[in-house]
Amino acid sequence: MDLSDFEYYLPEELIAQEPASRRDISRLMVLHLDGADLEHRHFIDLVDYLRPGDTLVINDTKVIPARLFGKKEVSGAKIEALILKQLDRDHWEALVRPGKRAAIGTKINFGNGLLECTVIGNTAFGGRVLEFVFDGPFEEILDQVGVTPLPPYIKKPLSDKRRYQTIYARQAGSAAAPTAGLHFSPELLERVRDIGVAVVPVLLHVGLGTFRPVQARDIREHHMHAEYYEVSAEAAEIINETRKRKGRLITVGTTSTRCLESAAGEDGRVRPGSGWTEIFIFPGYRFKVVEGLITNFHLPKSTLLMMVSALAGRDKILAAYHEAVRLKYRFFSFGDAMLII
Repeated sequence: MDLSDFEYYLPEELIAQEPASRRDISRLMVLHLDGADLEHRHFIDLVDYLRPGDTLVINDTKVIPARLFGKKEVSGAKIEALILKQLDRDHWEALVRPGKRAAIGTKINFGNGLLECTVIGNTAFGGRVLEFVFDGPFEEILDQVGVTPLPPYIKKPLSDKRRYQTIYARQAGSAAAPTAGLHFSPELLERVRDIGVAVVPVLLHVGLGTFRPVQARDIREHHMHAEYYEVSAEAAEIINETRKRKGRLITVGTTSTRCLESAAGEDGRVRPGSGWTEIFIFPGYRFKVVEGLITNFHLPKSTLLMMVSALAGRDKILAAYHEAVRLKYRFFSFGDAMLII
């Protein structure tokens, strides 16, 4: 399958630069898997498409201020790090710019010495392994010296950093938000529960695997970077019970989808546990548990576009995207939403 199969035209002005004034008023395109016509609603109308007995699966990961600006200890040269994957208490995989300044042995200071690190290795994806030295809880220090790492296509500064977190963010560890969840307000989530829909949290820490560009012309040669996931025993029980009674499993976002499909066996039963997933979902993939998906509009040639194409069909997805462009939907992280059901 060729990378060019997942290209589409997107005017730059449709890339959303800031969140909607209220989380749940974004537009919602409804794409029906049974072939019914596209519908154009607003996200607050989501409850019209849910049924008692359905289960929504959310990703309760929390974005950390993973972007660090520092200086080399010896020369004072400026250097930037984006921490992506925690290996243990003191060690992280990171992207470092400029890379030529980050040879093994380089010492870097962040936040006027509040946080220090040494480059101790290289990674397979061109990054670095950093060993941090700090005094106190790492998350608290990171809050003082780090910056929320917005995607590069967002040029406008974020006035309220809470808008790049879901309302249910709980477990710190992501370098990017699971953006489909940004549309939920507390009131909407309460309405979903009130109609008899279960809301079940799982965890996948968003890292390089989710947003790394596909370089291979044959997409089957693309290798996903590993991301950490967890499914609790309680979550697995509710999900499996939903399937048993013929309720629908609808994931909120591609990260929740990757988590569930990684935890499911070939029999469709989700097993509790944790681990690292490199799952790459593209057309031809047979979904084991996921039956519906709430998602945003994704970048051309991205693994996320390939995933939604696997669920709904490439031609149907690209036709929907062309219609979204025609109707001036807002795209990407702060953009509008799509319900595939």
